[in-house]
Amino acid sequence: MSQLTEIKVPDIGDFSDVPIIEIYVKPGDAVALDDALVTLESDKATMDVPATVAGVVKEVLVKLGDRISEGHPLIRVESGIEAPAQTESPADSAKQGAAPTPTPAPVAAASLSSTEEKDASLPPGGKVHASPSVRAYARELGADLSRVTPSGPNGRILKEDVTAWVKGALTAPCAATASFGGGLDLLPWPKVDFSKFGEIEARPLSRIQKISGQNLARNWVMIPAVTYHEDADITELEAFRIQVNKENEKTGEAKLTMLAFLIKASICALQKFPTFNSSLDGDNLVLKKYFHIGFAADTPNGLMVPVIKNADRKGIFEIAKETGELARQAREGTLKPGDMQGASFTISSLGGIGGTYFAPIINAPEVAILGVNKSALKPVWDGKAFQPRLTLPLSLTADHRVIDGALATRFNVYLTQLLTDFRRVTL
Repeated sequence: MSQLTEIKVPDIGDFSDVPIIEIYVKPGDAVALDDALVTLESDKATMDVPATVAGVVKEVLVKLGDRISEGHPLIRVESGIEAPAQTESPADSAKQGAAPTPTPAPVAAASLSSTEEKDASLPPGGKVHASPSVRAYARELGADLSRVTPSGPNGRILKEDVTAWVKGALTAPCAATASFGGGLDLLPWPKVDFSKFGEIEARPLSRIQKISGQNLARNWVMIPAVTYHEDADITELEAFRIQVNKENEKTGEAKLTMLAFLIKASICALQKFPTFNSSLDGDNLVLKKYFHIGFAADTPNGLMVPVIKNADRKGIFEIAKETGELARQAREGTLKPGDMQGASFTISSLGGIGGTYFAPIINAPEVAILGVNKSALKPVWDGKAFQPRLTLPLSLTADHRVIDGALATRFNVYLTQLLTDFRRVTL
């Protein structure tokens, strides 16, 4: 008994209007459970949508370039029937005398228009057809896919096409400048054979490093950022934290961390200075009424930023427990996409490592980020004598288009007051 099933876009976190860059099936194709149906590509990641049932594709409900969100119907699959034999193309028939080769995964050729089939070489800025891996490879090399001449079937760009284009661009610096520089009129990245100077080891960047690197480079270039430094006296707060943790040793309660106190104090500062909890959207400033706090987590594969949602509604013990759990998942690589989305303000703490001050890069589209280093005992003059005080270095980077120096300094001063006397958080 056959059954018609409509497969929809699953939960993809807070992403919406995500473009379809690949369609792997067409009506009549047989699909197995978990076969890739389409590929979606946001500005942060690329993901395949798998088949939730096995059967034969009856109808494809989307086309290349469509922007879709969670719940959008993709295809209709008829399950419970035997898949029809695949129709062979003339080219396939000609190869029957040769040794058998593995059948490649179906591609999105059926979605191309007749014009695209006839003219595979597209003008700059035109619509291109390439797999996620080829697109990622092109991004690594700074190649503009609209300028690459495709050699694959139905105008599809292959990895070899990108390599050939880059080699050609490097031999013509003037022509390559615009595409490599992203409109900034920069010279191409220097190509050096390091092995000429000594022994080397080539180690590929992790996927996280590639994605975060692209975002950080964009943020560094596009945001006019200024970093403001301040020292917070946390002598009493640290003594209180140690005392509470000692009292709760036998209860199994989550240990309080300085990060949990920082998150709670930052929320109070964001509430007092709402501009820091905003984003630029063209000529508008979007002030957010929610407080989702991102925190940088160091993992074996690179930096990740989990997000504590609605942190203003949570107590310090709850925040400490949740940050610990999210950091563990980040290290183990089990974070869900939704766990890293929606931050309105980010804290990057290097307190467990060391350092004095640093200038963190703003995580766009946020307008500020707080950097924290390791606390240290310093002699502080109290009017009569120097007293040993535990100070915590804070580095606040702010988008100067939205936040000027005076406002950033006021935010820093208020935050240090909260950390110096945490009772102010309750006011």
